[in-house]
Amino acid sequence: MIAWLAYAICALVWGSTYFGIALGIESFTPFGMVATRYLSAGFLALMLSRLTKEPLPLKRDLPHLMFQGLLLLGISNALVTWAEGRVPSGLTAVLCSTTPFFYALMNREGLTLRGLAGLAIGFSGVAVLTWKPGQGLAMSPWGFGAIILATFLWAFGTLYARKHVQGRSLLGNVSVQMLTGGIFGLAMTPFTGGFLHAPLTQKALLAVLFLTIFGSLITQTAFNYLSRVWPPAKMSTYAFLNPVVAVLLGSLFLREAFTLRVAVGMLVILAGVALVQFPVRRPVEPLPAEE
Repeated sequence: MIAWLAYAICALVWGSTYFGIALGIESFTPFGMVATRYLSAGFLALMLSRLTKEPLPLKRDLPHLMFQGLLLLGISNALVTWAEGRVPSGLTAVLCSTTPFFYALMNREGLTLRGLAGLAIGFSGVAVLTWKPGQGLAMSPWGFGAIILATFLWAFGTLYARKHVQGRSLLGNVSVQMLTGGIFGLAMTPFTGGFLHAPLTQKALLAVLFLTIFGSLITQTAFNYLSRVWPPAKMSTYAFLNPVVAVLLGSLFLREAFTLRVAVGMLVILAGVALVQFPVRRPVEPLPAEE
């Protein structure tokens, strides 16, 4: 039950963060947002870890957690944030939903033929959403490349930590990851335009506050738990649901196009998720009667 709650948080909250990023980048630079978001969330996670008297992260885990935080939060998230200045938030979420395919390429744990079929169907839904007949790729090629690189780094970093991190300090581990990503973002801000590229608006500030509390502290904790208890192929399908939330929010509040092609693509993606997440129940064979 806890795993399904964590899955729902990753699907719904991370789906809404693309909308939050689109609002935040009106004022913040990509690395400025990464630094603000993850340094704040990292300190909050550290405080909660100490208040709950959770075990400290293992010393042997620290370099692995820092490496994962650098890949996922310092680099991958910055790439996605930068790309959203060139690609609509809904399409960004759709492209990020290719993460399960990188998991499948790098790790076959828990991946059945039914799961492979689900991934293939989900990918076809992504293709429907991102490719316009007769026009080709419906977005900036640089933005497209940045998002694909970000999804690869996210999958690689997650699998790396799954293999090397042994400790069970959930909030403590999250704090190390986020503080590492935030410090990297802070170090990069002098070379990438500082923290802000436009006057700070209330809308952008509230968006980053939402990203800090919900998109970082709560959802990263849920993701760390989920990646520990579910196989990668099953866990990663939350990324197929993110675009549904992102496209709906983008259409409602950012006036991003919601067409029949978008609706069909999302339905195909949901069908792929269902194949991976809900296996066929085999009938239980009755025990032979005693003679």
